[in-house]
Amino acid sequence: MSNDNDNRADQAAPPAGKEKPALNPVQVVSSVLAAGLGVQSSKNRERDFKQGRIGVFIAAGIIFTLLFIGTVFTVVKLVLKGAGH
Repeated sequence: MSNDNDNRADQAAPPAGKEKPALNPVQVVSSVLAAGLGVQSSKNRERDFKQGRIGVFIAAGIIFTLLFIGTVFTVVKLVLKGAGH
């Protein structure tokens, strides 16, 4: 019976030295921008799910959303100001 438990433990743990490195900040920003604009490749999406951490993507997504809303707001204000409103 202990042999079955040993086999299960071996299957659950990733092999030593085979762990994929975490995504670097440039990869996270690139993925968030691509996903936000709707042009994320399936290869990068799969990489993000395998190597990325959810908290990092949530934080980056919130920052991207706030920057996007702020940019749209600023552009609209500038256009309305230029139009004389």
